[in-house]
Amino acid sequence: MKRKLIQGYPYISYSRPQISGDESIEKSNDFYHDLSHRRTVREFSTRPIPEEVITNLIKTAGSAPSGANKQPWTFCVVTNPLIKKQIRIAAEAEEKVNYASRMSSTWIQDLKHLGTDWEKPFLEEAPALLVVFKQSYGIKDGQKIQHYYVSESVGIACGFLIAAIHQAGLVTVTHTPSPMNFLASILDRPDFEKPFLLLPIGFAKEETLVPDIVKKPLEDILVHY
Repeated sequence: MKRKLIQGYPYISYSRPQISGDESIEKSNDFYHDLSHRRTVREFSTRPIPEEVITNLIKTAGSAPSGANKQPWTFCVVTNPLIKKQIRIAAEAEEKVNYASRMSSTWIQDLKHLGTDWEKPFLEEAPALLVVFKQSYGIKDGQKIQHYYVSESVGIACGFLIAAIHQAGLVTVTHTPSPMNFLASILDRPDFEKPFLLLPIGFAKEETLVPDIVKKPLEDILVHY
C-alpha cells in the first residue's frame, strides 16, 4: 500500500475495481430491490442471533463517514433479559404519556394504519436491542475532544446499520421513545452521550404481518437540474 504525506498528514492510495456501466446499473438495481423489501417488523422469533453477526453489524455502522472523522457514536448491545425488561417498562411509561397527552390528535390518527400503541412487547421479545448513543463531545486521556455534525454523522451510521441488519437476514423497528434519557440511566452512560435510536433486532417470527404501505413514486422525490 502506497503512503504519502500531504501537508504533514499520511495519505494512502485508494482504488476500486473498475466495472462497466452495465455492471454498475445491475449492482445499483440489485441493491435497490434488496432494500425495497426491507420492512419495519415488530414481531420477533426466539431464534438466537450469532454473536459474530451482531459484531459485524456494529463494525459496518462504525465504518460510516463522520464530521472530521470523529466518529461520535457508541453502540450498546443489550441481550440481558432483566435489562431488556427495564428498558421496556421505562419506554412504555413514556409512550403511555405520549399517546395520552403529548401527541396531537393528527399524529395519533396518522399512526392508526400502522397499528402502533404505547405497548412495546418487542423490547423484551427481540433477542437483542441495539441502543445508539451520540457523543456531544469526546474524551481522550482526560481531555475534551470537540465533535462536529454529530446528529448528521450518527444518522448516517444508523442508515448503514439498518441496511446491514436487513442484509444479514434480520429485521428491526426504529424505536424512538420520547423522551428517552432513561436509556442513558439504565445503561449507565456518561453525560456526554445522548440516546439517539433504539433498534430491537432478530429474525422475523413466522407468518409475520406488516402494514400494506407504499413509498412515494420516484417523480415525487427526485428533482433533476
